Amino acid sequence: MSAALPETLDLIDGEWGTPSVDLGLALEDPATGAPVARAVATAPERIDRALTVADNASGAITPDLLDAVADGLEPLLPRITELDARATGVPIRQTEPLGVIVSGAFRLAAEQLRSGALRADVAGVRVRRLPLGPALCLVPWNAPAPMAAHKVANALAAGCPVILKVSELAPYSAILLAEVIADHVPAGMFQLVQGGPATGAQLVADPRVKAVSFTGGLPGGRSIATVSAPLLRPCQLELGGNNPLVVLPDAELDTAARMAAELLTTLNGQWCRALGRLILPADRAAEILDATGKLLAALRIGPPLDPETDFGPLIHSRHAHRVRAALTGRRFHAYGTLPGGGNYLEPTLLADDLTDEVFGPVAGTVTYDSVEEAVRLANAVPYGLECYVCGSDEELAVSVAHRIRAGEVKVNGSSIMSLHLMTPRPAWGLSGLGEEGTTETLRFFTGARVVGVEGRFALHTS
Repeated sequence: MSAALPETLDLIDGEWGTPSVDLGLALEDPATGAPVARAVATAPERIDRALTVADNASGAITPDLLDAVADGLEPLLPRITELDARATGVPIRQTEPLGVIVSGAFRLAAEQLRSGALRADVAGVRVRRLPLGPALCLVPWNAPAPMAAHKVANALAAGCPVILKVSELAPYSAILLAEVIADHVPAGMFQLVQGGPATGAQLVADPRVKAVSFTGGLPGGRSIATVSAPLLRPCQLELGGNNPLVVLPDAELDTAARMAAELLTTLNGQWCRALGRLILPADRAAEILDATGKLLAALRIGPPLDPETDFGPLIHSRHAHRVRAALTGRRFHAYGTLPGGGNYLEPTLLADDLTDEVFGPVAGTVTYDSVEEAVRLANAVPYGLECYVCGSDEELAVSVAHRIRAGEVKVNGSSIMSLHLMTPRPAWGLSGLGEEGTTETLRFFTGARVVGVEGRFALHTS
C-alpha cells in the first residue's frame, strides 16, 4: 500500500511552513475523483519575505554541491515518481523513466560548470557569464519533479537565488526535492512557495525577480511577458503546441500507427509535445486510422500506480471537464473501455482538424493529396513547438521536416525525450519565447560580462 501523501508545505528563508490560503479547490485522486487534500497557497506576506531573502542571498554553488544534491535525490526517486503519478494520473511506468531527469539535471548542471560553460575568453579578453539575480521558476503540473529539477538545477548553477513555485494541482514531489536542495545550498539560495495564479502574479510583478522561467499555458505566458516587458526582464516561456504528425505516402503502416498512438497517449495526452493533428495521405487514411485505433483499443486503461497500466486518468475533474468540452458538437471516435469513476477520458480522434491545443488525449485528423499540401497543413496553425514526420524514405522525410516551422521535428520517432541531450528545445510562434535545453537553460539565467585591456588585441585585415 502506498504511503500517505505529504502535507503541502512551503520553505522560506530556511524555515518550513504550512500555506494558510485555501484556494477553494479540492485536490483529487485522479483514479477515483475522490478529494484527498485542499489546494493551498503561501500567504502574500510570506511570499514578500521570500522575495526579500532572495534579493539579499548569496553563496557559492559548486559542481560538487550540485552532485551532492543529485546523490541525495537518488534514493528518493521511487517516492518522487510515485507522487507524480498519484498527483497527475500519469501511469507510473511513465513517471519512473522520467525520474532520471530529477537527479540527472543536477549532474548535468555540475558537468557544465566543470567544463567551463560560463566562460568564453577571446584572445585575452575575459568573457564571463554571471547570474542575473533572483530567478523565478514556474513549473506545470504534468511532469512536476522533472520540470522543477531542470529549471532549479540550472538557475542554481548560474549562481541565482531561486524561488520555485509548483502548480497547486501537483504540490507533493516538490517538497521532497526542496528538502534535499535545502540540505546542501546556502541559506536563501533556494525557496519553495505554493499557490495558483495569484501567487504567480505576485511573484512575477515584483521587480526583485530578475529572470522568469515558465512552462505552462499561453494565457499565463502572455501575462508574464506583459508584466516583464516594462522591466526589460528576460523570460523563458514554453507555452505548449498543437503538434502535427505528418504521415508520408510511403510510411510503414505499423510505424505510423505506433507513432500516432504513442503521441496521443503519453502522459495521458497531458504534455505540450503531444499529438494535436494527424495529417494523413487521403488514399491511406482509412487503413492508418484503423491500425491506430486497434493499438489504442488494446491499451490497458487503469489507475496510475498499477504497473500494468498503459493509460491513466486526467489530473482533475475540472481538467477532464475542460477536455470533454472540446468534443462538444464534433464527430469523433473514442477508443478503449474506461473503468468506473475517476477522471478518465478515452483516447479520441476527431473526424476533422483541430486548431487549438486541448492538452488531453484528443487529436484532429486531416487528409492531403500531395506532400506540398501536407507541409502547408503542418504549418497552418500559429504554434511551433514540435512536429513529427513518418516515412520509409528517410531522405525524403528529413527534407519534409526541414520545411516545417517548429522548434524540433522528429523523423520516425515518438519518444518523450529530445532528439539529443545537448540540442536546444526551441519554441516558435505561440509555443513560446526563447529556448530551453541542457546548455540553453543555464545560459538563460546569466548575463555576459566582457573585461579586457584596450589595445591588447588588434584586428588585422588583409
